[in-house]
Amino acid sequence: MRPRRALLYMPGTDRRKIEKAATLGVDSICMDMEDGTALANKAQARAVIAQAMKEIDFGGAERCIRINSIGSGFEQDDLPAALAAEPESIVLPKTESAAQVGWVCQQMDAYESARGLPPGKIRLLVGVETAMGILNLREIASSSSRLEAIIFGGEDYAASVGATRTPEATELLYARLAVVAACAAYDLQAIDMVTIDFRSPERVWTEALEGAQLGFSGKQIIHPAQAEPVQNAFTPSEQAIAHARRIVQTFEENQRQGKGAYELDGKMIDLPLLKNAQKILARA
Repeated sequence: MRPRRALLYMPGTDRRKIEKAATLGVDSICMDMEDGTALANKAQARAVIAQAMKEIDFGGAERCIRINSIGSGFEQDDLPAALAAEPESIVLPKTESAAQVGWVCQQMDAYESARGLPPGKIRLLVGVETAMGILNLREIASSSSRLEAIIFGGEDYAASVGATRTPEATELLYARLAVVAACAAYDLQAIDMVTIDFRSPERVWTEALEGAQLGFSGKQIIHPAQAEPVQNAFTPSEQAIAHARRIVQTFEENQRQGKGAYELDGKMIDLPLLKNAQKILARA
């Protein structure tokens, strides 16, 4: 599974911004047919994205296309247009059920079969942004082998439950932790909420670090200035990598000596800490 430390949204109607995104070295670029595109400009977004996918060199960045949600009235035209561009991933927003994931995957299956593409070549990321989506996380997370990540939409979720947004985001903590737990249980990536105060580097950095500490593997971003601090926050430091390597090495040595838990740098090391160290090395 590819890293998705930062998932950068660019309006599907703005070719210039999409070109700029391709130069940033960001892990994932999501060309947006949904919230980033005005209701009157959905057809324009489909056309601009199609041309961008043909003509722009995205380098190593994942090329994602976010369609409109099921039931919006736009998804029937969005999904065929997005698939025809053959992105690495489709992003389905406001997912509330396994049935919605199933409908999208059926269209993806049919497209790949008709074009002779390997089954499952185009991956799926889903946004969970409502109370119903949070309640149905288990079913959504286990709904398809195409699914690689669940994206948490903090602002939409707050609106869904009638919460007042605060800088501390305590009103979102339950839902964020639920997404992390579901993703961990089903071996998916958990991608955290957007920091809407994009002109505050400190706020972006603080929220990204907090997300990484909670167990998220990446974060949504909406401005190029957010790319570097967010990707740094989700990249293990050299110190963390070195410590993880010591845990793996010493754990193996102590196992050969018939020891279970043992002391390292004044702390007791056992199997859970080994697993965490292995995850750090995998991310690195």
